[in-house]
Amino acid sequence: MSEEHAFDNDAAGDSGASLTYPMQCSALRKGGHVVIKGRPCKIVDMSTSKTGKHGHAKVHLVAIDIFTGKKLEDLSPSTHNMDVPNVKRTEYTLIDITDDGFLEMMTNDGDMKSDVRMPDGEAGAKITKLFKEDEKETLVTVQTAMGEETAIDAKEGSNK
Repeated sequence: MSEEHAFDNDAAGDSGASLTYPMQCSALRKGGHVVIKGRPCKIVDMSTSKTGKHGHAKVHLVAIDIFTGKKLEDLSPSTHNMDVPNVKRTEYTLIDITDDGFLEMMTNDGDMKSDVRMPDGEAGAKITKLFKEDEKETLVTVQTAMGEETAIDAKEGSNK
């Protein structure tokens, strides 16, 4: 008699790809990504401390939330697994910026995407300058992780 195991990892419910994957704490690296307090973060600093005779080494992580820019910290035994978010970056051609602050973009397939808000700060200023002031073809980089997405960068397109 064979046993069948059903593994349901599809938290997103659409693509079949998992939102996160486990990685041992000691294998994480500065500049990489990790989930802290349920938020996708980029690791900006990490240190390992050796503990007493029978204690485990602990990894102290300092990371920045990739969507809010908030600093988060975590302390975990080096042998424990932590979730690493699947972070994807996609480039879209900017078509318009709506009055209510959303970016109207076109995918490589010609589909329209208009559910990404104009970002604040540097990225927003860059998009506005290229698209509105310089009137250049603008390519917007959208970063997606754990069901959230935001525009993080822009560059001049190739004006075909």
